Amino acid sequence: MKVIVTSILVDDQDKALKFYTEKLGFIKKTEIPVGDARWLTVVSPEGNTDVEILLEPNWNPAIKIDGKPAAAEYQKILFNANIAAAVFGVDDIKTEYERLKALGVRFTTPPTPMGPVTVATFDDTCGNLISMAQR
Repeated sequence: MKVIVTSILVDDQDKALKFYTEKLGFIKKTEIPVGDARWLTVVSPEGNTDVEILLEPNWNPAIKIDGKPAAAEYQKILFNANIAAAVFGVDDIKTEYERLKALGVRFTTPPTPMGPVTVATFDDTCGNLISMAQR
């Protein structure tokens, strides 16, 4: 068994696609209309292009908690608890941190050693905190 698609909840697919491609450098792989949303995926130019990240809308009206879209509530809880929705690996975290800062990416945690890894966390502008880690 292997990972082929993993989802990141987003509040706006267009904004997410712009951030993940223009700031992070991912490449759009798939875009298929699905009702009011799209099956919209990106892949890493540095990794296995068979592993896709689905930029999943957080507003599915069919699944609710206390009358609000459940995915959006879950996303907000993770964000407010300072929990990253995903972790991306980098070879040189200090260089990547400086590159992203220069592009206007807002970091909540600068590169910080944590045992055998160094981690930095940023806001993806779509409702998530994302971490990057260097082993």
